[in-house]
Amino acid sequence: MKISCTSCLRSFNIPDERLPMGKKVSFPCPKCREKIVLDLRIVPLDEASDWAEQAEQTHPENKTTLDSQALKEKILRRLGDLPAMPQVVLKARQIMADPNSGVKDVVKILETDQAITTKILKVANSAYYGMSGKISSINHASSLLGYNVIGELITLASSSGLLDRVLNGYGLGSGDLWKHSMSVAIGSKLIAKRKNPKLEETSFSAGLIHDAGKLVLDKYVLERKEEFDEFMEHGCETFMSAEQHIFGFNHAEFGYDVCKHWKIPDDISIAIKFHHTPSKSDGNELAFFIYTADAIVNMASAMAKMGGMGATVETMMYMIDEKALKFLGINEVDIQTIMTDIKDSVANMSVELGAG
Repeated sequence: MKISCTSCLRSFNIPDERLPMGKKVSFPCPKCREKIVLDLRIVPLDEASDWAEQAEQTHPENKTTLDSQALKEKILRRLGDLPAMPQVVLKARQIMADPNSGVKDVVKILETDQAITTKILKVANSAYYGMSGKISSINHASSLLGYNVIGELITLASSSGLLDRVLNGYGLGSGDLWKHSMSVAIGSKLIAKRKNPKLEETSFSAGLIHDAGKLVLDKYVLERKEEFDEFMEHGCETFMSAEQHIFGFNHAEFGYDVCKHWKIPDDISIAIKFHHTPSKSDGNELAFFIYTADAIVNMASAMAKMGGMGATVETMMYMIDEKALKFLGINEVDIQTIMTDIKDSVANMSVELGAG
């Protein structure tokens, strides 16, 4: 694509594969350093009108709430095909939610499942927690890391295999969803530490399973790949908009249903439902934490893809809603710090779990 700077009038040729099509981006001109803004979402008006009219004629069923509800009910009936959370994990969470419980109660339940216990100890001994080889039991982990961190370890141990799935509908290979989810989990925890430290561990767990809806919808996205490709080919909409148009609901909304199936606490379930639209969550802090962490992770990915084009946190700030930044009280410097910490932490965690 040929790009011209409106300040110095110099033109540049940038390979299309290096441009994040479907997004609005800005970067400094290599010559004069003035900002160049590219809106790669724009579609010519006549072309957009023709496409929209064709889409309505091709997919009239997407306009009816009845068809959307019927599809959702059909998919909900298939939730049984999704692996359930191990009973020992559910019981452990119930115990931890009881203010009168203690580490001995949790240990007693977890140690009835050797597979889960082994995974928990493997995670606890990761470089992420700084305890490589030092933790020999769950009770020991609680003593060194703190009782609340046990909940975080349980979520990691029980979801690592599930999130490592290949999701062809969403174009995610083995380890892709896991790495993204881990990044958002760590980012959510870091943001919670600044805004509300009491929610650190809960934020981590919520961030880790924020895209759970994709696990179920992937099959149906793949079945309708041509419809999704047609909707997205002009680069004027997001994939989530495509879900809403084609299904009548999106992966965030459906993630709420998956959480209820897994008996996840309401505060986390609601946060996941609104993790793309936190302003609609009635002030759910977790939703704001996940949304912002997700945006920071996506920002980092976009910057990596645009390497050499001068993309920086400053030029990519448009990717995060200003209302969320104001609500959380964080700025560009905070975002850069969080971005760096996420990268380092994911590297430490991935090595131990064999993901990424």
